[in-house]
Amino acid sequence: MSIKNLIFTVLLVFVPVSILGHFLEWDALVLFIVAALAIVPLAAWMGTATEEIAVVAGPSLGGLLNATFGNATELIIAFIALQAGLVDVVKASITGSIIGNLLLVMGLSMLLGGLRYKEQEFQPLLARVNASSMNLAVIAMLVPTAVGFTSSGIDELTLQRLSSSVAIVLILVYGLTLLFSMKTHSYLYDVGVAGLESDEPGVIGEAESHSAEKPNLWLWVGVLLAATVLVAIESEFLVGSLEAATKQLGLTELFTGVILLPIIGNAAEHTTAVVVAIKNKMDLSVSVAVGSSLQIALFVAPVLVLAGLVMGQPMDLNFNPFELVAVAVAVLIANSISSDGKSNWLEGTLLLATYAVLGLAFYFHPVIDGLG
Repeated sequence: MSIKNLIFTVLLVFVPVSILGHFLEWDALVLFIVAALAIVPLAAWMGTATEEIAVVAGPSLGGLLNATFGNATELIIAFIALQAGLVDVVKASITGSIIGNLLLVMGLSMLLGGLRYKEQEFQPLLARVNASSMNLAVIAMLVPTAVGFTSSGIDELTLQRLSSSVAIVLILVYGLTLLFSMKTHSYLYDVGVAGLESDEPGVIGEAESHSAEKPNLWLWVGVLLAATVLVAIESEFLVGSLEAATKQLGLTELFTGVILLPIIGNAAEHTTAVVVAIKNKMDLSVSVAVGSSLQIALFVAPVLVLAGLVMGQPMDLNFNPFELVAVAVAVLIANSISSDGKSNWLEGTLLLATYAVLGLAFYFHPVIDGLG
């Protein structure tokens, strides 16, 4: 068992601990920490179960499963927070996920991979396609915010209708990106998939991945359902203790939403991206980091907008202007560094430095309406 798998296995102890803490009414900060630690290994199990089911389901359905459940943990946390009326925290977690994947995950991957290999390569054409998609995501976030900022008399209902319309466009575009990656231009993604199958067979259960026999479909479906239910329960604990915990830590909910929640929800996926980069599979690493950002922007965010209407918790795409600036900066530098299809440790350091600067800005950002 690798160190990574061992850590995730040990962290499972926090699942019963957090449940016990909930019934014993532990301090909010303690419950927040143990719930966060419990979510990390559960997210790993969800990812592994999805990969194992994909092996049985075949490449087309398997790809769709991975595309749908890739950010399931973050989506569940966001649903729970949205249901609790923490709309601004949900928005912050969306921008934080995009920033974290493009700067923190890709930065760590390029840095650690670059320390082992002088220069690493990935497909520049794929990088350019991803860059164009991320530019669309920035535009989709910019337009409702710009309309709200430039039209002082605009009402919330109009912004909600605009956001819902934009959300439908983004979901359609996400569907087209799946068609592009799984059908018409699937060859661009073959290198990363081959690298995943040969060198990174999942977060848990490496022995099963190397087996000639196909995985037990119903076993992994059960694992996926159980992990999903437990993530939902832990998310309830996390969100329920969020406000009190952030006050005890001296943090604003803006910082918590942008920095802490995305790291908690994406820890397992982040680890995978870094590990494969160290194994010189930069194609796969970049695919994981950028693909996760695209899924957040083109699928998770619009789904949350539409779900908010159904749940009676309306959420629009009118973001805090500083969040929008941060996303634009992250997309700009990530596109600039990845455009040539090559990476080194210095470029990874530049991405991490950008993430640190933005993190400090969010930490010192004054409390605004609805946050903190």
